[in-house]
Amino acid sequence: MMGFSETLRAENANAWNAALRHRFVRELGNGTLPGDVMANYLVQDHRFVDDFLALLGAAIASSDRFEARLALARFAGLVAGEENTYFLRAFEALGVAEAERRAQPDRAPTEGFRRLMREAAAGRSYAGALAVLAVAEGLYLEWAQGVPRPLPPSFVHAEWVTLHDNEGFAAFVAFLRAELDRVGPAETDLCRALFRRAVDLELRFFDAAYEENAA
Repeated sequence: MMGFSETLRAENANAWNAALRHRFVRELGNGTLPGDVMANYLVQDHRFVDDFLALLGAAIASSDRFEARLALARFAGLVAGEENTYFLRAFEALGVAEAERRAQPDRAPTEGFRRLMREAAAGRSYAGALAVLAVAEGLYLEWAQGVPRPLPPSFVHAEWVTLHDNEGFAAFVAFLRAELDRVGPAETDLCRALFRRAVDLELRFFDAAYEENAA
């Protein structure tokens, strides 16, 4: 019998698998992703950090277990530290100045994902927060695990993979899924709606990197 988190993934298998097989993932993995596409993508992805930390904070506040709060807090520290530092190093390597980053408006998927994170955080539902987190982290773990080795020589590409494919990150995703299995069934409709929106936005976010570049 499938757990609740696995059931949600199965219900969204088409969009989930499309994201795993996306052109962006393939080109990132083989090192052929154009620098301007990667820059566009990272500028937009960095916009999530503030709202994502707020979502983690809401999950910490609404959790019913001390052990869960510890796991979430440790991960928030990684996002604020190691991952945010990667963004800044990558922007420098790609020649993207801070003024240029600030001038770029949010694309529609970025705006949608930020709205979703804020909504989930404001709802003060631990299960709802987990539903969004399980997509944001679980989908990234799976596509990163599927990237062939050896990784591209550029740290901009390689570290974005290894940030999402390592033992600690895999353990955190397993924790999210286990927690969603535990508390999600009590709020099935909410979790199903948030999970579906998150998967759709992840796929659209990959698409948007190329759309913006073409524009």
